[in-house]
Amino acid sequence: MKPLKRVMLKLSGEALAKEGGGYNEDEIKSIAAQVKVLYDQGIEIAIVIGGGNLWRGRTGVEIDRPKSDSIGMLATIMNCIYVSEHFRYAGMKTCIMTPFVCSTFTEQFSKDKANEYFEQKKVLFFAGGTGHPYFSTDTAMVLRAIEINADCILAAKSIDGVYDKDPGKNPDAKKFDKLTIEEVVEKKLQVIDLAASILCMENRMPMRLFSLYEENSIIKSISDDFNGTEITV
Repeated sequence: MKPLKRVMLKLSGEALAKEGGGYNEDEIKSIAAQVKVLYDQGIEIAIVIGGGNLWRGRTGVEIDRPKSDSIGMLATIMNCIYVSEHFRYAGMKTCIMTPFVCSTFTEQFSKDKANEYFEQKKVLFFAGGTGHPYFSTDTAMVLRAIEINADCILAAKSIDGVYDKDPGKNPDAKKFDKLTIEEVVEKKLQVIDLAASILCMENRMPMRLFSLYEENSIIKSISDDFNGTEITV
């Protein structure tokens, strides 16, 4: 693998949660410790976190889709504030950026400002999605990765890569070690949502998907010990 200078790390909201509610402190501390290894190597790091631990959309609730998506955007901000404090405690400087004004909790995103903060060796958290309904945090992840000229997206999932079918329901599911983004789109593989996949394909943004729950998986994602699926462009 070629050395990476700037990466986008995606974490699911569910990965932060503990059974019964609240945050899994041990998991978040492990994430912070692993990111600190990359940080100390001089890698510039941006992070997008989902909001699924706090809000799962309109499931069982009669609510307008744009309003539901607005709640989800706020959930990602809460997660980023919480996780960024763990990062600060671990010895990293951080900044949270959103696509809309959010009082003094965050700063409004701009590419120029983001580049300034990378130069100041800050880990950037991009919260609030795209700022618009109907777009997932997957789409926000790819959009911001493209805007900041990231070398690669590192997507930490609950499974260890991309399969030809759901491995939870199909014991014979085949895992792919490497795929092109065109194959992901053509086969409609459920890697990230289709809009995000097409955005990756059109802008030639590579991606590595792996299990967050494998020991030191974030560190391994940039090394020859990578054990997930690499998506090339």
